[in-house]
Formats: sequence, C-alpha cells, structure tokens
Amino acid sequence: MGVAPALGVAVIGYFAYHLVHGDRGLVAWRDLNERIQETEAEARRVGGEREELERRVALLRPDSLDRDMLDERVREVLNLAHPDDIVILRNIAPAR
Repeated sequence: MGVAPALGVAVIGYFAYHLVHGDRGLVAWRDLNERIQETEAEARRVGGEREELERRVALLRPDSLDRDMLDERVREVLNLAHPDDIVILRNIAPAR
C-alpha cells in the first residue's frame, strides 16, 4: 500500500472521528437536543407557576379586589386570626 492511499484513509478517519465525537459532532448534537428538551420542560413548568402567581396578584389589584384573597394575605402577613377561627399550629423548622 502506498503513502497516498494510507494518508487518504488517515484523513478520512480523522474527519469521521470528529464528525461523531467532535465539539460539534453527532454526540454533542444529541446532548444539546436533550438539554433543549429539559430546558423547554422547565420553562413550561415555570410558566405555569408564573400564570398562577399572576392570577393571584390580579385578585389583589384595586380595580378587581377579592375580599377573600385580601383577608387571607392580611392574616398571613400580620399573623392575625378572627376570634371564631380555629387555629392549627404546625411545628415548622426555622429558616436558615
């Protein structure tokens, strides 16, 4: 076997290896697609949480104030209870 065909096979082998395992090869492309899918799933989850928070905030706006939501937030923030309320105390670990 001559030098030229051996050199040609070596060059083809080099490029074939990097096609599969290189920084922009097939393996990296597959990993990138998996990361994209994971990130899109996370974005959908966070989007759902955001919509729920926006809905709750909308109930506290002055033009559409929901008295029940306002009462809930006031009691939670000020740590108050109505005399007729039944209060259940939970043992919650202190924040670090």
